Amino acid sequence: MKERTLIFDLNKPIVMVGLMGAGKTSVGRALARRLGIPFVDSDKEIESAAGCSVVDIFSMYGEKEFRRVEEKVIERLLDTPPALKVISTGEGAFITPAVREMVLKRALTIWLRADLELLVKRTNFRNTRPQLLHADSRKILAQLIDERYDIYALADITVETKDESLRKTLEKVLDAIKTYTEGKNNG
Repeated sequence: MKERTLIFDLNKPIVMVGLMGAGKTSVGRALARRLGIPFVDSDKEIESAAGCSVVDIFSMYGEKEFRRVEEKVIERLLDTPPALKVISTGEGAFITPAVREMVLKRALTIWLRADLELLVKRTNFRNTRPQLLHADSRKILAQLIDERYDIYALADITVETKDESLRKTLEKVLDAIKTYTEGKNNG
């Protein structure tokens, strides 16, 4: 791991939240790389623990069991050193009250907020989204926006994502973290 040069004072995990297609994994991975800290994708950790894909877990055991496993995996990720790391979560993780409470207490949460058109564009050709398989993705995503954006808004930081370069979104995230931590340190 290369030497990190932090532009802010933080010694706890950074947890990326938001809907599928918002950029949690790609932005989270780029953020970790820029800061020289570990990156972990909670869905990949769930798949590793379960020995099968998220889609398979949903189809074989249902969403309730998936959320139970997800909560345990996220708790383990928060407990595992080093403290400062980036964790990308699945779109439903922050909606689960126990997970939301846990990450709001123990991490810096960043909501990557995207509009419906961008989410549809980014998710249309993927078969890794259980909720969108064999469904009208625009309709499902619009429903999820209606149901979940008020909950995502509880995150510590909100960053509007656009149809722009990863570098530009990453800079917006870094600026938001810096502003947030400076406010906390001065407040």
